[in-house]
Amino acid sequence: MSQPRPLTDRIALTRQRQRAARQGPAMFLHDEAVFEVQERLIDVNRTFTSMAIVTGHREFWAKAFPNAVIVPDEDTLALEPEQFELVVHAMALHWANDPVGQLVQCRRALKPDGLFIAAFLGGQTLVELRAALSEAEASLTGGLAPRVAPMGEIRDLGGLLQRAGLALPVADSFKRGVTYGSPMGLLRDLRAMGEGNALNDRHRKSPPRALFSRMERIYSQHYATEDNRVSATFEMIFLTGWAPSETQQKPLQPGSATTRLADFLNTPELGLDAKPVTGDKK
Repeated sequence: MSQPRPLTDRIALTRQRQRAARQGPAMFLHDEAVFEVQERLIDVNRTFTSMAIVTGHREFWAKAFPNAVIVPDEDTLALEPEQFELVVHAMALHWANDPVGQLVQCRRALKPDGLFIAAFLGGQTLVELRAALSEAEASLTGGLAPRVAPMGEIRDLGGLLQRAGLALPVADSFKRGVTYGSPMGLLRDLRAMGEGNALNDRHRKSPPRALFSRMERIYSQHYATEDNRVSATFEMIFLTGWAPSETQQKPLQPGSATTRLADFLNTPELGLDAKPVTGDKK
């Protein structure tokens, strides 16, 4: 059976990240991710003595967590089984060719009752840029080229944790709004993040000259702010789960409750054939 074509051109992605690191990266989204990871660790209120971080931005995350082992976000992760109490997948899962496979490898690297956290970009990221590029390209060429990576929606991503065998799964997200002097300022920032187009199916030829000027005009018309800037949305998604352990709390089996809900609420318990009363009683 033939394997599906990979989503990401790993060589191009690595080249973009290296270029961004040399030229001075824009890391404000990574700053947000570090803060949120630290907040979640405070909420857990537990000391982790062994930690691994899976990321494509080694220097930044090594500085934020100097005691962590930094692992590149390759398709096959350099993680040994049951080696760590904490594994963080940091701002790279949206480029994964096999997101579930990445989570499975991270789960295997956890000791029993170890914690997994993933931080990455979600499906509402760059909705403005996607719309403006699509409208501009459709009007110029009558078609659309793959230019922005597809990203998962929060409603679908929580299930990945359970598929990967992680217990007590939690998925949450928030949106970060950013403004720029022009749409081209956003494109420069994406380049400085190492988040340019690294899709395998991207067009290798240079786009039409008029594409980005038309995109800029459409973007400015539809997404201008009151102070004559333009807005851009970044959705940050966080997944949290635990390696299974006998010490973890588990849900009760159906029918095993020892207290009736009606007793707890101090209300009478109705039979199966009871019907709600509507209107005034006569």
